[in-house]
Amino acid sequence: MTRLLAAAYEAELRFASEARGHEGAFHHLTRAHILSQRYTSRHVRVHWQMLKLGVAMRDPREVLGQVTRIVAAAIFSRIWIPKGNTGRANVSALRPRPMPEDLRRLLEASDG
Repeated sequence: MTRLLAAAYEAELRFASEARGHEGAFHHLTRAHILSQRYTSRHVRVHWQMLKLGVAMRDPREVLGQVTRIVAAAIFSRIWIPKGNTGRANVSALRPRPMPEDLRRLLEASDG
């Protein structure tokens, strides 16, 4: 992970921890998820944060979804990822999604 990408990832995690309300926190965690999908430990870390948030929300669907995604992230991050996927339990874990333009640019810059 490039320094620029790592800084953006850490900033999103920080914004998530400072967010007011669950949806605000999830907004930043989904952005961190998109940035971290190809980096196993960081990818798992985002899903762990999403799991903790799901527990705090008392949302069984989110909790179960995050438990399965933690396992999948640990196994598949280096093999295949659905680009742009938010990582939330309300979205298929296998489906690519449109990516915010700023994140797309960051990821493209880190590839080259």
